[in-house]
Amino acid sequence: MDIQIGRGKTARRVYGIDEIALSPGQRTLDPQLADTQWHIGGISREIPILASAMDGVVDVQMAVRLSQLGALGVLNLEGIQTRYSDPDPILDQIAEVDVHGFVPLMQKLYAEPIKPALIRERISQIKAQGGIAAVSATPAGASQFGASVVEAGADLFFIQATVVSTDHVSPDNISPLNLTQFCQDLPIPVVMGNCVTYEVTLSLMQAGAAAVLVGIGPGAACTTRGVLGVGVPQATAIADCAAARDDHFRQTQQYIPIIADGGLITGGDVCKCIACGADAVMMGSPFARAIEAPGRGFHWGMATPSPVLPRGTRIRVGTTGTLAQILRGPAQLDDGTHNFLGALQTSMGTLGVKDLKQMQQVEVVIAPSLLSEGKVYQAAQKLGMGK
Repeated sequence: MDIQIGRGKTARRVYGIDEIALSPGQRTLDPQLADTQWHIGGISREIPILASAMDGVVDVQMAVRLSQLGALGVLNLEGIQTRYSDPDPILDQIAEVDVHGFVPLMQKLYAEPIKPALIRERISQIKAQGGIAAVSATPAGASQFGASVVEAGADLFFIQATVVSTDHVSPDNISPLNLTQFCQDLPIPVVMGNCVTYEVTLSLMQAGAAAVLVGIGPGAACTTRGVLGVGVPQATAIADCAAARDDHFRQTQQYIPIIADGGLITGGDVCKCIACGADAVMMGSPFARAIEAPGRGFHWGMATPSPVLPRGTRIRVGTTGTLAQILRGPAQLDDGTHNFLGALQTSMGTLGVKDLKQMQQVEVVIAPSLLSEGKVYQAAQKLGMGK
Protein backbone atom coordinates (compact mmCIF):
# COMPACT_ATOMS: atom_id res chain seq x y z
CA MET A 1 0.00 0.00 0.00
CA ASP A 2 1.33 3.43 -0.91
CA ILE A 3 2.02 5.94 1.84
CA GLN A 4 1.46 9.64 1.28
CA ILE A 5 4.63 11.61 1.97
CA GLY A 6 2.98 14.90 1.09
CA ARG A 7 0.61 16.33 -1.48
CA GLY A 8 1.51 14.94 -4.86
CA LYS A 9 4.06 12.42 -3.61
CA THR A 10 3.40 8.88 -2.42
CA ALA A 11 5.86 6.10 -1.59
CA ARG A 12 5.82 2.34 -1.39
CA ARG A 13 6.84 0.72 1.90
CA VAL A 14 9.84 -1.53 1.29
CA TYR A 15 11.85 -3.81 3.58
CA GLY A 16 15.44 -4.58 4.43
CA ILE A 17 16.85 -7.95 5.43
CA ASP A 18 16.98 -6.92 9.11
CA GLU A 19 13.20 -6.33 9.11
CA ILE A 20 12.12 -9.86 8.18
CA ALA A 21 12.28 -13.39 9.58
CA LEU A 22 11.62 -16.88 8.26
CA SER A 23 8.72 -18.82 9.75
CA PRO A 24 9.06 -22.63 10.05
CA GLY A 25 6.43 -24.90 8.56
CA GLN A 26 4.99 -28.25 9.60
CA ARG A 27 8.05 -30.43 8.99
CA THR A 28 11.78 -30.41 9.59
CA LEU A 29 14.67 -32.01 7.74
CA ASP A 30 18.07 -33.38 8.72
CA PRO A 31 20.53 -30.67 7.59
CA GLN A 32 22.66 -33.34 5.90
CA LEU A 33 19.83 -33.83 3.40
CA ALA A 34 19.68 -30.14 2.43
CA ASP A 35 20.87 -29.64 -1.16
CA THR A 36 22.46 -26.20 -1.57
CA GLN A 37 23.68 -26.67 -5.14
CA TRP A 38 23.07 -23.94 -7.71
CA HIS A 39 24.05 -23.22 -11.33
CA ILE A 40 25.41 -20.18 -13.14
CA GLY A 41 26.40 -20.05 -16.80
CA GLY A 42 26.59 -23.82 -17.06
CA ILE A 43 28.76 -24.08 -13.93
CA SER A 44 27.52 -25.97 -10.85
CA ARG A 45 28.58 -24.95 -7.35
CA GLU A 46 27.82 -26.55 -4.00
CA ILE A 47 27.72 -23.26 -2.10
CA PRO A 48 25.46 -20.45 -3.43
CA ILE A 49 27.90 -17.75 -2.36
CA LEU A 50 30.19 -15.54 -4.42
CA ALA A 51 32.99 -13.34 -3.08
CA SER A 52 32.71 -9.78 -4.33
CA ALA A 53 34.94 -8.36 -7.05
CA MET A 54 36.70 -6.02 -4.65
CA ASP A 55 40.43 -5.53 -4.23
CA GLY A 56 40.39 -6.21 -0.49
CA VAL A 57 38.46 -9.45 -1.02
CA VAL A 58 39.56 -11.39 -4.12
CA ASP A 59 42.97 -11.89 -5.70
CA VAL A 60 44.24 -14.87 -7.70
CA GLN A 61 44.82 -17.11 -4.70
CA MET A 62 41.45 -16.26 -3.13
CA ALA A 63 39.69 -17.06 -6.41
CA VAL A 64 41.45 -20.43 -6.57
CA ARG A 65 40.73 -21.29 -2.94
CA LEU A 66 37.08 -20.30 -3.19
CA SER A 67 36.74 -22.60 -6.20
CA GLN A 68 38.32 -25.45 -4.26
CA LEU A 69 35.88 -24.93 -1.37
CA GLY A 70 32.79 -25.10 -3.59
CA ALA A 71 32.06 -21.38 -3.89
CA LEU A 72 33.10 -18.72 -6.39
CA GLY A 73 35.29 -15.62 -6.30
CA VAL A 74 35.10 -12.74 -8.78
CA LEU A 75 38.26 -10.80 -9.67
CA ASN A 76 38.04 -7.04 -10.28
CA LEU A 77 39.64 -6.33 -13.68
CA GLU A 78 39.83 -2.59 -13.02
CA GLY A 79 41.59 -2.77 -9.69
CA ILE A 80 44.99 -3.19 -8.13
CA GLN A 81 45.58 -6.66 -9.57
CA THR A 82 45.54 -5.42 -13.18
CA ARG A 83 47.28 -2.08 -12.65
CA TYR A 84 50.38 -3.35 -10.84
CA SER A 85 52.48 -6.42 -11.61
CA ASP A 86 53.26 -6.70 -7.87
CA PRO A 87 50.14 -5.67 -5.92
CA ASP A 88 51.57 -6.38 -2.45
CA PRO A 89 53.31 -3.04 -1.76
CA ILE A 90 50.24 -1.21 -3.07
CA LEU A 91 47.94 -3.14 -0.75
CA ASP A 92 50.36 -2.40 2.12
CA GLN A 93 50.02 1.32 1.42
CA ILE A 94 46.24 1.13 1.47
CA ALA A 95 46.29 -0.73 4.80
CA GLU A 96 48.76 1.67 6.40
CA VAL A 97 47.44 5.09 5.34
CA ASP A 98 45.55 7.15 7.93
CA VAL A 99 41.91 8.11 7.60
CA HIS A 100 42.61 11.60 6.27
CA GLY A 101 45.05 10.38 3.62
CA PHE A 102 42.93 7.49 2.39
CA VAL A 103 40.86 9.15 -0.35
CA PRO A 104 43.73 10.99 -2.08
CA LEU A 105 45.94 7.89 -1.86
CA MET A 106 43.27 5.72 -3.48
CA GLN A 107 42.72 8.26 -6.25
CA LYS A 108 46.46 8.32 -6.91
CA LEU A 109 46.92 4.54 -6.86
CA TYR A 110 43.95 3.84 -9.13
CA ALA A 111 45.13 6.43 -11.65
CA GLU A 112 47.73 3.90 -12.81
CA PRO A 113 46.54 2.53 -16.18
CA ILE A 114 44.98 -0.93 -16.47
CA LYS A 115 47.24 -3.29 -18.41
CA PRO A 116 45.59 -5.85 -20.72
CA ALA A 117 48.65 -8.10 -20.34
CA LEU A 118 47.99 -8.28 -16.58
CA ILE A 119 44.33 -9.13 -17.23
CA ARG A 120 45.41 -12.09 -19.29
CA GLU A 121 48.06 -13.06 -16.74
CA ARG A 122 45.70 -13.04 -13.74
CA ILE A 123 43.09 -15.13 -15.54
CA SER A 124 45.75 -17.59 -16.68
CA GLN A 125 47.08 -17.86 -13.13
CA ILE A 126 43.62 -18.77 -11.82
CA LYS A 127 43.05 -21.33 -14.58
CA ALA A 128 46.51 -22.87 -14.17
CA GLN A 129 45.68 -23.72 -10.54
CA GLY A 130 42.33 -25.28 -11.40
CA GLY A 131 40.20 -22.33 -10.31
CA ILE A 132 37.08 -20.93 -11.93
CA ALA A 133 38.04 -17.63 -13.58
CA ALA A 134 35.14 -15.25 -12.95
CA VAL A 135 36.07 -11.62 -13.65
CA SER A 136 34.32 -8.26 -13.40
CA ALA A 137 34.48 -4.92 -15.22
CA THR A 138 32.34 -1.83 -15.66
CA PRO A 139 30.44 -1.46 -18.95
CA ALA A 140 33.24 0.78 -20.27
CA GLY A 141 35.85 -1.73 -19.12
CA ALA A 142 33.91 -4.60 -20.68
CA SER A 143 33.94 -2.86 -24.04
CA GLN A 144 37.67 -2.16 -23.76
CA PHE A 145 38.93 -5.43 -22.30
CA GLY A 146 36.41 -8.05 -23.45
CA ALA A 147 38.78 -9.45 -26.06
CA SER A 148 41.56 -9.91 -23.49
CA VAL A 149 39.18 -11.73 -21.15
CA VAL A 150 38.10 -14.17 -23.85
CA GLU A 151 41.68 -14.68 -25.07
CA ALA A 152 42.79 -15.62 -21.55
CA GLY A 153 40.02 -18.21 -21.21
CA ALA A 154 37.83 -16.72 -18.49
CA ASP A 155 34.77 -18.75 -17.47
CA LEU A 156 32.37 -15.94 -16.50
CA PHE A 157 32.31 -12.21 -17.26
CA PHE A 158 30.52 -9.89 -14.81
CA ILE A 159 29.51 -6.44 -16.05
CA GLN A 160 28.99 -4.36 -12.90
CA ALA A 161 28.15 -0.74 -12.16
CA THR A 162 26.13 1.04 -9.48
CA VAL A 163 23.16 0.67 -11.85
CA VAL A 164 23.26 -1.15 -15.19
CA SER A 165 20.42 -0.82 -17.70
CA THR A 166 19.76 -1.56 -21.34
CA ASP A 167 18.46 2.01 -21.82
CA HIS A 168 21.53 4.17 -21.11
CA VAL A 169 21.67 7.71 -22.50
CA SER A 170 25.19 8.98 -23.30
CA PRO A 171 26.60 12.21 -24.71
CA ASP A 172 26.68 12.42 -28.50
CA ASN A 173 30.42 11.71 -28.61
CA ILE A 174 30.15 8.48 -26.56
CA SER A 175 28.65 5.21 -27.74
CA PRO A 176 27.23 3.24 -24.80
CA LEU A 177 27.89 -0.48 -24.56
CA ASN A 178 25.16 -2.43 -26.33
CA LEU A 179 24.53 -5.11 -23.73
CA THR A 180 22.48 -7.33 -26.03
CA GLN A 181 25.15 -7.29 -28.75
CA PHE A 182 27.91 -7.82 -26.17
CA CYS A 183 26.19 -10.93 -24.78
CA GLN A 184 25.67 -12.28 -28.30
CA ASP A 185 29.27 -11.66 -29.34
CA LEU A 186 31.06 -12.89 -26.22
CA PRO A 187 31.58 -16.68 -26.24
CA ILE A 188 31.33 -16.91 -22.43
CA PRO A 189 28.37 -16.27 -20.10
CA VAL A 190 27.82 -12.62 -19.11
CA VAL A 191 26.44 -11.69 -15.68
CA MET A 192 24.99 -8.19 -15.38
CA GLY A 193 24.13 -5.79 -12.59
CA ASN A 194 23.42 -4.10 -10.44
CA CYS A 195 19.69 -3.45 -10.37
CA VAL A 196 16.83 -3.39 -7.87
CA THR A 197 13.64 -3.35 -9.97
CA TYR A 198 11.43 -5.81 -11.80
CA GLU A 199 11.59 -3.91 -15.08
CA VAL A 200 15.39 -3.63 -15.29
CA THR A 201 15.88 -7.25 -14.24
CA LEU A 202 13.54 -8.39 -17.00
CA SER A 203 15.29 -6.22 -19.58
CA LEU A 204 18.73 -7.53 -18.61
CA MET A 205 17.51 -11.10 -18.90
CA GLN A 206 15.99 -10.36 -22.30
CA ALA A 207 19.35 -8.86 -23.33
CA GLY A 208 21.06 -12.19 -22.65
CA ALA A 209 22.31 -12.04 -19.07
CA ALA A 210 23.40 -15.40 -17.66
CA ALA A 211 22.59 -14.06 -14.17
CA VAL A 212 21.59 -10.72 -12.67
CA LEU A 213 23.07 -8.99 -9.61
CA VAL A 214 20.62 -7.32 -7.23
CA GLY A 215 21.56 -4.54 -4.84
CA ILE A 216 22.34 -0.84 -4.81
CA GLY A 217 24.19 0.62 -1.85
CA PRO A 218 23.81 -1.95 0.97
CA GLY A 219 27.49 -2.99 1.05
CA ALA A 220 29.47 -2.58 4.27
CA ALA A 221 31.99 -0.21 2.66
CA CYS A 222 29.57 1.43 0.22
CA THR A 223 28.34 5.00 0.73
CA THR A 224 26.24 5.28 -2.45
CA ARG A 225 22.99 5.61 -0.51
CA GLY A 226 24.43 8.50 1.48
CA VAL A 227 26.17 10.19 -1.45
CA LEU A 228 23.46 9.74 -4.08
CA GLY A 229 20.35 8.96 -2.03
CA VAL A 230 19.69 5.99 -4.31
CA GLY A 231 18.80 2.40 -3.34
CA VAL A 232 16.08 -0.07 -2.42
CA PRO A 233 16.39 -2.22 0.74
CA GLN A 234 17.42 -5.74 -0.13
CA ALA A 235 14.43 -7.84 0.94
CA THR A 236 12.09 -5.92 -1.35
CA ALA A 237 14.64 -5.57 -4.15
CA ILE A 238 15.28 -9.33 -4.22
CA ALA A 239 11.59 -10.19 -4.19
CA ASP A 240 10.85 -7.78 -7.05
CA CYS A 241 13.75 -9.04 -9.17
CA ALA A 242 12.88 -12.68 -8.41
CA ALA A 243 9.37 -12.02 -9.76
CA ALA A 244 10.96 -10.86 -13.02
CA ARG A 245 13.07 -14.02 -13.16
CA ASP A 246 10.02 -16.22 -12.66
CA ASP A 247 8.01 -14.36 -15.31
CA HIS A 248 10.92 -14.58 -17.74
CA PHE A 249 11.12 -18.32 -17.13
CA ARG A 250 7.39 -18.76 -17.76
CA GLN A 251 7.72 -16.86 -21.03
CA THR A 252 10.95 -18.42 -22.34
CA GLN A 253 11.67 -21.58 -20.31
CA GLN A 254 15.08 -20.05 -19.59
CA TYR A 255 15.92 -19.88 -15.89
CA ILE A 256 18.25 -16.96 -15.16
CA PRO A 257 19.48 -16.87 -11.54
CA ILE A 258 19.51 -13.69 -9.51
CA ILE A 259 22.28 -12.94 -7.03
CA ALA A 260 21.71 -10.76 -3.95
CA ASP A 261 24.74 -8.48 -3.80
CA GLY A 262 25.72 -6.41 -0.78
CA GLY A 263 24.99 -5.81 2.87
CA LEU A 264 25.15 -9.44 3.98
CA ILE A 265 27.15 -10.29 7.08
CA THR A 266 25.75 -13.40 8.77
CA GLY A 267 24.45 -16.82 7.85
CA GLY A 268 20.97 -15.57 8.70
CA ASP A 269 21.34 -12.84 6.09
CA VAL A 270 22.19 -15.46 3.45
CA CYS A 271 19.18 -17.58 4.39
CA LYS A 272 16.77 -14.64 4.30
CA CYS A 273 18.01 -13.50 0.88
CA ILE A 274 17.34 -16.93 -0.60
CA ALA A 275 13.93 -17.04 1.08
CA CYS A 276 13.12 -13.71 -0.60
CA GLY A 277 13.89 -15.31 -3.95
CA ALA A 278 17.65 -15.12 -4.54
CA ASP A 279 19.44 -18.09 -6.10
CA ALA A 280 22.77 -17.07 -4.58
CA VAL A 281 24.40 -14.20 -2.71
CA MET A 282 27.51 -12.09 -3.23
CA MET A 283 29.44 -11.03 -0.11
CA GLY A 284 32.42 -8.78 0.47
CA SER A 285 33.27 -7.90 4.06
CA PRO A 286 32.81 -11.44 5.49
CA PHE A 287 35.51 -12.70 3.09
CA ALA A 288 37.73 -9.67 3.65
CA ARG A 289 38.10 -11.08 7.19
CA ALA A 290 39.76 -14.27 5.94
CA ILE A 291 43.43 -14.85 6.67
CA GLU A 292 43.96 -15.38 2.94
CA ALA A 293 42.23 -12.13 1.89
CA PRO A 294 44.41 -9.50 0.19
CA GLY A 295 43.04 -6.54 2.19
CA ARG A 296 45.16 -7.00 5.32
CA GLY A 297 42.05 -6.82 7.52
CA PHE A 298 40.53 -3.89 5.57
CA HIS A 299 37.71 -3.68 3.06
CA TRP A 300 36.79 -1.02 0.50
CA GLY A 301 34.20 -0.83 -2.24
CA MET A 302 34.62 -0.85 -6.02
CA ALA A 303 33.57 2.82 -6.36
CA THR A 304 35.83 4.01 -3.54
CA PRO A 305 38.75 5.19 -5.74
CA SER A 306 36.63 7.42 -8.02
CA PRO A 307 38.69 10.44 -9.08
CA VAL A 308 35.69 12.78 -8.76
CA LEU A 309 33.07 11.31 -6.38
CA PRO A 310 34.13 8.35 -4.20
CA ARG A 311 31.13 6.26 -3.16
CA GLY A 312 32.75 4.11 -0.56
CA THR A 313 35.17 4.10 2.28
CA ARG A 314 37.76 1.84 3.87
CA ILE A 315 36.54 -0.10 6.87
CA ARG A 316 38.56 -2.20 9.27
CA VAL A 317 37.02 -5.67 9.41
CA GLY A 318 39.89 -7.50 11.09
CA THR A 319 40.94 -11.08 10.49
CA THR A 320 38.84 -13.78 12.15
CA GLY A 321 39.79 -17.11 10.58
CA THR A 322 40.62 -19.04 7.47
CA LEU A 323 38.49 -18.96 4.35
CA ALA A 324 37.56 -22.59 5.01
CA GLN A 325 36.27 -21.71 8.49
CA ILE A 326 34.22 -18.81 7.14
CA LEU A 327 32.67 -20.88 4.37
CA ARG A 328 32.45 -24.42 5.76
CA GLY A 329 33.45 -24.25 9.43
CA PRO A 330 34.03 -25.28 12.08
CA ALA A 331 32.95 -21.87 13.36
CA GLN A 332 35.30 -20.11 15.72
CA LEU A 333 32.90 -17.23 16.42
CA ASP A 334 29.40 -17.06 17.96
CA ASP A 335 27.97 -14.27 15.80
CA GLY A 336 26.96 -16.06 12.60
CA THR A 337 29.94 -14.93 10.53
CA HIS A 338 31.59 -18.37 10.28
CA ASN A 339 30.38 -21.56 8.52
CA PHE A 340 27.93 -20.04 6.07
CA LEU A 341 27.28 -23.41 4.46
CA GLY A 342 26.43 -24.98 7.80
CA ALA A 343 24.11 -22.08 8.64
CA LEU A 344 22.26 -22.45 5.34
CA GLN A 345 21.91 -26.22 5.67
CA THR A 346 20.72 -25.95 9.28
CA SER A 347 18.22 -23.22 8.40
CA MET A 348 16.90 -25.35 5.53
CA GLY A 349 16.57 -28.29 7.90
CA THR A 350 14.74 -26.17 10.46
CA LEU A 351 12.38 -24.91 7.76
CA GLY A 352 11.92 -28.42 6.32
CA VAL A 353 13.08 -27.62 2.77
CA LYS A 354 15.30 -29.89 0.71
CA ASP A 355 16.70 -27.50 -1.91
CA LEU A 356 17.03 -23.82 -2.78
CA LYS A 357 13.83 -23.72 -4.85
CA GLN A 358 11.85 -24.87 -1.82
CA MET A 359 13.79 -22.38 0.33
CA GLN A 360 12.52 -19.58 -1.93
CA GLN A 361 8.94 -20.57 -1.04
CA VAL A 362 9.16 -20.46 2.78
CA GLU A 363 6.96 -18.07 4.71
CA VAL A 364 8.51 -14.66 5.40
CA VAL A 365 7.18 -12.47 8.20
CA ILE A 366 7.77 -8.81 9.06
CA ALA A 367 9.87 -8.84 12.21
CA PRO A 368 11.44 -5.48 13.17
CA SER A 369 12.40 -6.84 16.61
CA LEU A 370 13.98 -10.05 15.28
CA LEU A 371 17.55 -9.08 16.12
CA SER A 372 16.84 -7.31 19.41
CA GLU A 373 14.09 -9.31 21.13
CA GLY A 374 15.42 -10.94 24.29
CA LYS A 375 19.03 -10.00 23.50
CA VAL A 376 19.60 -7.52 26.34
CA TYR A 377 22.53 -9.41 27.85
CA GLN A 378 24.19 -10.06 24.48
CA ALA A 379 23.90 -6.39 23.60
CA ALA A 380 25.20 -5.22 26.99
CA GLN A 381 28.13 -7.65 26.95
CA LYS A 382 28.77 -7.37 23.17
CA LEU A 383 28.47 -11.11 22.67
CA GLY A 384 26.89 -13.14 19.88
CA MET A 385 24.17 -11.05 18.23
CA GLY A 386 25.11 -8.08 20.41
CA LYS A 387 28.50 -7.53 18.78
